[in-house]
Amino acid sequence: MDNKNQKASRNISSIPLKAIYRWLGDRIFLVVAFFLGLSIILLALGMALVLYQEGSLSFKEFGFFGFMRGSTWDPGVTLTFGALPFIFGTVVTSVFALAIAFFPALAIAIFLAEYAPRWIGGVIENLVNLIAAIPSVVVGIWGIFVFAPWMREKVYMPLWSWSSENAPALEPILGNPIGYGMTTATIILALMIIPFITALAKDAMRQVPKEQREAAYGLGATRWEVIRMAVIPYARGGIMAGAILALGRAIGETMAVAMLIGNKNTFPFSIFGPAATMPSVIINEFREAVGNLHLSSLMAIGFILFIISLAVNLLAAYITRKISITGGKIL
Repeated sequence: MDNKNQKASRNISSIPLKAIYRWLGDRIFLVVAFFLGLSIILLALGMALVLYQEGSLSFKEFGFFGFMRGSTWDPGVTLTFGALPFIFGTVVTSVFALAIAFFPALAIAIFLAEYAPRWIGGVIENLVNLIAAIPSVVVGIWGIFVFAPWMREKVYMPLWSWSSENAPALEPILGNPIGYGMTTATIILALMIIPFITALAKDAMRQVPKEQREAAYGLGATRWEVIRMAVIPYARGGIMAGAILALGRAIGETMAVAMLIGNKNTFPFSIFGPAATMPSVIINEFREAVGNLHLSSLMAIGFILFIISLAVNLLAAYITRKISITGGKIL
């Protein structure tokens, strides 16, 4: 036994001190990284649990799906709460904002990745990043004082006047052309998500192998044919992932939408008239929610918003993982 202990001690002493420090540093880094990564998961689960617990009173009162299907929001008299107007407003504004922003953002990305000289591309990229960096409240202020009045005078009022003279049946569909409503908020939201789609689509196109382009050129393709048949199909996974991430950004946008959408808690909505989204109703009514059921209903809306945002981000992560496996193609 003494000989074995002596051999073991000699083996340990023969290990360089630097190697011991490196081994110990690797283990410490592994433990710290593991717990930091675990803390993010626990934080997300904790947020979901708190939101669900705080909204449980509303879920018990109306039922989970009953609360989601309810179209009446009356915190003053009947204490009836339903989230359908806000879910509908969130979905409509986010989806239409993505539809408006997608093709302009894709065009900018194609120009930056395939056509623009380096110095022009750098200027445009900086401008796009600047738009992404503008605070939401600043965009909302610009929308209130500049964009909404312009839309009211140049778009809403002419259309409303034409419909009142030629198609009176369209007036309830168009709604009151006050300038603050779903259409205004949707266009502003589209402006805010263009930089996200542009950046991710551009990066996806720049990751297309050079050989892919050269093969298309070797077959006699023009530059546009190379982009259409070789670049975009290879990068479409990244483009779609960027679009879905931009959709998640649009779903959670708060200040600019709350300042421009009109915040009407009724359903259905009109095209030009006011509406509301889940983030906007939370920020507008949270301070005034003195009743337990009212506060619980706002927290329940926050829980539903958390679930929707989580689902959108998981879908984007799934597409991104598929890209890395299939080389840019979605199976």
